[in-house]
Amino acid sequence: MRAHGTKELWLDALRADAAAFRAVAGEADLTAVVPTCPDWTVLNLVHHLGGVYRWVRGHASRGVTSAPDPGSRRHDYPGAEETLDWFDEEAKGLIELLDALDPNMPAWNWAPQAKIALFWHRRMAHETAVHRWDMQMSQGMAEPLNDHLAADGVTEVLDSWLPAGRRKGPTDRYGVVHLTAPEEGQEWFIRLRGEGIALLDTDTLLDADGPDTRVHASGQASDLMLALWGRIGFDSLEVSGDESLLASLRTG
Repeated sequence: MRAHGTKELWLDALRADAAAFRAVAGEADLTAVVPTCPDWTVLNLVHHLGGVYRWVRGHASRGVTSAPDPGSRRHDYPGAEETLDWFDEEAKGLIELLDALDPNMPAWNWAPQAKIALFWHRRMAHETAVHRWDMQMSQGMAEPLNDHLAADGVTEVLDSWLPAGRRKGPTDRYGVVHLTAPEEGQEWFIRLRGEGIALLDTDTLLDADGPDTRVHASGQASDLMLALWGRIGFDSLEVSGDESLLASLRTG
C-alpha cells in the first residue's frame, strides 16, 4: 500500500494544522482538560506537541540512520506564561527544517519504512493533525481531519505503527479486516495473525483471489483515522461482520 502524500502535501498540512492548534491554544484556558487525552490539560498538550517538534528537529537532519540518544526525548518545558511563545518557535523551526530537508536524505526512524527524511514530513503532518483535533475537542469544537490527508494517516497506522509493534488493542485475534473510505476511493485489507499483522497490497489483489473478509468498516477517512487513534469509537463507522476485530487495529 503506497503512501497517499508528498512532501508538499504533508508540509502544507503541517502548516495549516499547527496554525489551527496554536489559534485555539491561544484562546484556551491552559488548565482546561483535554477529554481525548486522559489526564492532560491544554498546557500538557502544547508541551507534548512542541516537545515532539524539538525532538524531531534534533535528529532528522543528522544524515545518518542510527537512532538518536534516548535522552534527547527529555525536555525542560517552559512555564505557562512562556509556553505559547516557545511553541511558536518550535513549530517555526520544525517547518523550516523539514522544508529545507532533501526528502531522500538518510534519516533514522522507528518503523519498517525506508530510512529517509521523508518519513518525518509524513509523521509530523499526522501528529499535528490528530493533536489539532484534540486541542479543538478541549473547547468542544473539533473539525474533521482533511480527508485526503486522513486517508494517508490510515495507511501510516497500518504500514508503520502496527507493524512496529505499537498496537494498543488486543493481539490475539485472527481474521481479515476491510476498511473503506468511499469518498476518497480508498480501501485497505489487513490480515490479523495474533501478534502478527499484514497490510495486503490491494493493487495486486484480484477479485477472484480476494481474502475472506471477517469485518468491513466504512466511513469518512477522517473518522477511520480518528477511530484507529482511539479518538472516536468504531461505532462511528458503518460496520458489518465481526466488529471485535477492529479493536486490534488501534494504536492510540
